[in-house]
Amino acid sequence: MKIHSALLALALLGCKEAAAPPPLNAMEPGQPMPADALTIDFEAEATGAAPSGFSSAVNKGRPGAWRVERVVGAPSGTNAVVQTDADRTNSRFPVLVYNDFQAADVDLSVRFQPVSGRVDQAAGLVWRYRDANNYYVVRANALEDNVVLYKVENGKRSDLPVKGAGSGYGVKADVPDQGWGELRVTARGPLFEVYLGERKLFEVEDRTFTGAGRVGVWTKADSVTRFDDLRMANLDAATQPSR
Repeated sequence: MKIHSALLALALLGCKEAAAPPPLNAMEPGQPMPADALTIDFEAEATGAAPSGFSSAVNKGRPGAWRVERVVGAPSGTNAVVQTDADRTNSRFPVLVYNDFQAADVDLSVRFQPVSGRVDQAAGLVWRYRDANNYYVVRANALEDNVVLYKVENGKRSDLPVKGAGSGYGVKADVPDQGWGELRVTARGPLFEVYLGERKLFEVEDRTFTGAGRVGVWTKADSVTRFDDLRMANLDAATQPSR
């Protein structure tokens, strides 16, 4: 009788485990980026100078110091763009935005490598960028080993809740602290899907910024971070009329 009871308990436990939803960081990979995505690899840029076609901005603290450098082991070729100013102002957000691309719905990715930072070692992507105080950003942090999606509205940064989780501060993830990683976001209407490497981490829904904006890369505080292979695809043509 005890044996039968034990087997029944195990069977019930197995059913509960099978019925439990998969963790957010075990979601299936997304679709490949569109074949017509624009890729900026910085190979044609002069080293030591800021990359052409971009504008930099900051909300507070010293401006970001963005320059193209030769980097051994860069993902494509020999060049990468680096934010080199290590101002430790905690709420300082240097942004580098691409001037010739605007969209509301986008598929956006970048390769990144944290170099140093005692306050933060952050790499981020921005979209629907209006100005230094209004945009969306998803960032990976190598010191905290997490990925968080925020809105910056009127200069105030607020993390947005992960869909299906109820609450929480982004998700824990194994963010590279030496080698290169890849961060990606797809934005379709109010729905944002976030990836680290090939793995989909989570989704967020928000309707604060709905219009077209520019895209770019982002760091925080004293983060010295390298970026390469910034890829962007305009998804506005595929947007449903109801949006």
